[in-house]
Formats: sequence, C-alpha cells, structure tokens
Amino acid sequence: MMRKILGVSALLATLCLAVSAHAQAPSWGKIRIGVEANYPPFSQMSPDGKFSGFDIDIANAICAEMKAECTLVAQEWDGMMPALNARKFDMIVASMSITEERKKNADFSDSYYDIPSTFIAKTGSFTKVDAAALKGKKIIVTRNTPRAKYVQDNYKDSEVLQVAKEAEVTMELAAGRGDIGFGSSLAATAAFLKSPEGKSFSRVGPPINPSGVQNGGVGIAMRKGEDSLRTKINAALKTITANGVYKTINDKYFDVNIRGE
Repeated sequence: MMRKILGVSALLATLCLAVSAHAQAPSWGKIRIGVEANYPPFSQMSPDGKFSGFDIDIANAICAEMKAECTLVAQEWDGMMPALNARKFDMIVASMSITEERKKNADFSDSYYDIPSTFIAKTGSFTKVDAAALKGKKIIVTRNTPRAKYVQDNYKDSEVLQVAKEAEVTMELAAGRGDIGFGSSLAATAAFLKSPEGKSFSRVGPPINPSGVQNGGVGIAMRKGEDSLRTKINAALKTITANGVYKTINDKYFDVNIRGE
C-alpha cells in the first residue's frame, strides 16, 4: 500500500512540475529584438534615436503578424550572440548569416533573405581575386563573420584588416587603409558603390557564398530551445511573404528580390 501511495505522490509531483513549466513558458506577447543599427540600408539609427531599414521593417512586420509588442534594442555586432544568451533580448534581426558555428550557440528561423558576398576595389586595380592575385595585399572584412573566416582560410598570404562593422569595410577602403574589401554584395551596391565616395570603386570577381551552409542564407537568431518562438516567427515569415508585405518592404529598399526564392 505504501508503495502505491509513493507511486501516486511521485506521479502527482511530476504532473505539477509539468503544469508549472507550461505555466511559466513565454507567451511571446512581448519580445525584445536585438538590432545593429549601423548597417544601411538594412538597419540604421537617426540622431533622434529612431530605427529604420530593411531589417527593422521586417522585424516590425513579423511582430505585427505575431500580434506581439516588440522593443528594438541597439547592440554592437561583436556582442550580439553573447547579449542574446545573456537575455538582453529574445531574438536577433540583424542580417545574421546562418552558419554551422552559430548554430552551436543559437537556433535560427527560416532564411528571410539570401545574397552573396563580393570583393570591392578601386576600378581597374584587380582583375582576379584568387589567392595569388591578392598575395601581399590588405583585405578589409568585418570580424566575427563568415566572410572573415573565408578570408582567413583562403588568403593566407594576404594581410587582413578586420573591422567591427560592415559599414567600416567600405569606409576604410575609401580612406585608403586597405587594397580591397570583402562585404555584402547588396549593401556594397546600395550603400557605397552608388554613393559619391564609391564612384571610383567596382565589384571584382564573381559573387561568393562564404557561409559554408547549403541554403543557409540570413536568419533570425534566438536562444537554444525557444521552439515556440521559432514556430511563431517562421509562420509570420510565411504569411508576410504570401500576403505581399515582404515584397513591399523589399521594393522599398532594393530593385531585386532578395528573398532567395
């Protein structure tokens, strides 16, 4: 009899824990979103503290579809993943490429855009971008990115200048502090090559996918195990793609479809 009582007690304790865990699970009615705010045209912050850009509009559209109250939190790129796992915010919408290395520390949504990378240099200064052509040359790239790893792995005889932000790749290049830059092909075109500062620069070589993840693309990062949040985000992405909201945002910033579909 005592064993039966103990068995029932253990069962009740397990049920109580399960109910308690369910009760404590986030409803995701309120979400904090980490954004870089220094990567035009994807994200930027005006002097008065207002966020704008493609990533910002996508984040707001997802929140609207999820009927969630969202707060945008500006975060330096190098601290994005640590801040996510320290619960400074709940997800990252900051043009973060999905890589095998990052998947060890975070879960990702489906890709919400996918564009290649490109080398950029003074027009006519390079015709090739293989290891031999760039031997002894200084390559500028954003640190802690798949592009930085790609450069380190494939250009061992080149000098590498790693900068903190994507915008600094072309900034340092224009200032003459490197021979060639390696960055987002779309950001380079929209934010630099079409600008007065970028008039004498061009793309060099073919587009490159440095992530090493087949069909990886760019995704929204969240802490490991936040499956309910990932399900809601993926559903929202599908809806805004199907109902034309994504296209409206895309066309506001770009003259090509960057969805990768």
